[in-house]
Amino acid sequence: MRTVTTVNIYEAKTQLSRMVDRASAGDEIVISRNGKPVARLCQLEPGTRTVKFGVLKGRIEISADFDAPLPDDLLAAFEGAE
Repeated sequence: MRTVTTVNIYEAKTQLSRMVDRASAGDEIVISRNGKPVARLCQLEPGTRTVKFGVLKGRIEISADFDAPLPDDLLAAFEGAE
């Protein structure tokens, strides 16, 4: 069950960790300044991420020698040899 609680900004600053725990459990906390609501602390909805395969098809090209061995001097530089 969702509970809505209103707190002043001083209480929010001193009890922030506890209020974040409550919000993540589903409660809603309204933070007020001088008796006027200014912010709401609530649980985030999980985002949905869609993956579309093939979006770059035909736009990029991988060269035929992509996985060819590196030249000796470049390989030595990666390995820290001088």
